[in-house]
Amino acid sequence: MSGHSKWATIKRKKAANDAAKGKAFTKIIKEITIAARDGGGDPAGNPRLRLAIDSAKASNMPQDNITRAIKKGTGELEGVRYEEINYEAYAPHGIAVILECVTDNRNRTVAELRHMISKYGGNLGESGSVAWMFERKGVILVQKENHTEDELMEIVIDAGGDDLLDEGEFFEILSTVQNFETVRKTLESKSYKIDSASLSYIAKDHVVIDEKATESVLKFLETVEEHDDVQNVYSNADFK
Repeated sequence: MSGHSKWATIKRKKAANDAAKGKAFTKIIKEITIAARDGGGDPAGNPRLRLAIDSAKASNMPQDNITRAIKKGTGELEGVRYEEINYEAYAPHGIAVILECVTDNRNRTVAELRHMISKYGGNLGESGSVAWMFERKGVILVQKENHTEDELMEIVIDAGGDDLLDEGEFFEILSTVQNFETVRKTLESKSYKIDSASLSYIAKDHVVIDEKATESVLKFLETVEEHDDVQNVYSNADFK
């Protein structure tokens, strides 16, 4: 199973409990605020905001929370000024990691992450040290239901998608960033049930790790993902 899919599955399971849901709400609110700040408060003309709102609704976030986050982003309400920044690191066993962060204090965030990463057997890298190992891709998870892989593959390719992977109860669809919205809208128009849709960093090649190494790598990923300023974690680990 690919590193992306394995890690995404773990995060979905974690989000099912209330404690994790509270952290998920905080991260989604940050995403909504930034999306509204950068692209305006109308989701019809702001794909990033629309995706963030979809995530909020899928997590059962109250509409009032969504509205306040949008207004903070557009300046209608006073709010924190967030900055987006990616950090690159190595987890135990040389696994490459990208951390997507949103912070109101860059110095605090990098100091805390450096300490955390070192404590759990990794090291923080320089800018560009691992980014070259990843590609920015659109990733859409579609519930299988009664759909066949051949049927969905034809639709995905016609819409401009790149690949379709069978991931158990879901089909995982990959696309370029440019074609992501077209593929997503095509699937919606054909009434496919989309579990999640996002722009992600996908490793060009994966590093296979054994069962013993898996424990320390997953511990590392889970720990840094829990940091309040970390929005998303990506790695090139291939968990067997």
